[in-house]
Amino acid sequence: MEQQLHIYNTLSGEKELFKPIVEKHIGMYVCGPTVYSDVHLGNCRTFISFDMIYRYFLHLGYKVRYVRNITDAGHLENDADQGEDKIAQKARLEKLEPMEIVQRYTVGFHEVMRLFNTLPPGIEPTATGHIIEQIEITKNILEKGLAYVSNGSVYFDVEKFNVNGEYGQLSGRKTDELISGSRDLDGQDEKRNPLDFALWKKAAPTHIMHWPSPWSIGFPGWHLECTAMSTKYLGDHFDIHGGGMDLKFRIMNVKLRREKRQQEKRPLIIGCMQTCLHSTEKK
Repeated sequence: MEQQLHIYNTLSGEKELFKPIVEKHIGMYVCGPTVYSDVHLGNCRTFISFDMIYRYFLHLGYKVRYVRNITDAGHLENDADQGEDKIAQKARLEKLEPMEIVQRYTVGFHEVMRLFNTLPPGIEPTATGHIIEQIEITKNILEKGLAYVSNGSVYFDVEKFNVNGEYGQLSGRKTDELISGSRDLDGQDEKRNPLDFALWKKAAPTHIMHWPSPWSIGFPGWHLECTAMSTKYLGDHFDIHGGGMDLKFRIMNVKLRREKRQQEKRPLIIGCMQTCLHSTEKK
């Protein structure tokens, strides 16, 4: 009798029988590290957890396409839409080129993963290697009327998307809660709504990592690359999208909604899985 596998699906909130889209084949995308510093144990926990999942799928006889990205641009220092790119900031402080920082900490990440005896992913794409794809996705969302250009930046229009109350579906949080908990940040006057988030940001003159686009010389929004790379290597409809629990709302919810609006297909992902980074006193 063939062994059945059940997984907890963050999107449905239930443990479900896992059935791959294509029999005996699995497409799995895992959010990789932002390479501006040495990885710590909390980072490693996510990658080790998905290594175990990857190995178990192989053990069950599945052919797995495992994609795990390297974020080497676009991750701003306050995890929002303002501030300096974390890699550029590190490069400025250490008087190095950003790609020297990327190379140093990517090599360090791989060395740590080898110490834990993890298997490498089949594909390890980088954000900077997929700028064209990210620009095309942004164009697509603009054409659908779900984003707008403001002062050379492009923002996703949460209010327009949320007509059917779908924003926050993954995390279970609603827009009213998020507005009450939002922070005041510089540059918010560019947005129509405090919850809107950047798909593309116009670069300040001092911002050393930037690329040309139809809207400005700038850089992609945080984790827009995951939408681009997951669909490029796994197709519009794939089995598992994984990452740390800290990504559950801000990132995973954004990606799920953004991918839906880009592709206009459901379901996009069969299983949405997160790992806990830390568990201390039930927090």
